[in-house]
Amino acid sequence: MTAIAATLGSSRFLRRVLLVDAATCVATGVLLTLDAGPLSGLLGLPRAPLFYAGASLFPCAALMLLIALREHLWRAGAWIVIGGNAAWVAASVALLLAAAPSALGYAFVIAQALVVALLAELEFIGLRNSVEPA
Repeated sequence: MTAIAATLGSSRFLRRVLLVDAATCVATGVLLTLDAGPLSGLLGLPRAPLFYAGASLFPCAALMLLIALREHLWRAGAWIVIGGNAAWVAASVALLLAAAPSALGYAFVIAQALVVALLAELEFIGLRNSVEPA
């Protein structure tokens, strides 16, 4: 195996996780922006934060795609994504403390926060194991 192939192969896992993260951002963004009103009633959460949280996910997905599809891994960009995911989890906890969601709202917020935390952990593992030049 050539040195270039070994280098590119080492970041394959991180790239795949970033692509999955981007896809989940788009899917969740579409759900939250298009259905913020109905979801607000079901989840017991205010409509505006649901809508704006969803809208914020589109540029996040674009950044993740940019990082994942670059020829050379942008390590600082990967750290930004990991930090953003950590901030999302913290904001999810804050939302649960500040609002009075329904049982379904608690389940939704906790489930998506756990998925985001898992993606951040996988991105960290991928970044740590990557030897591709920055």
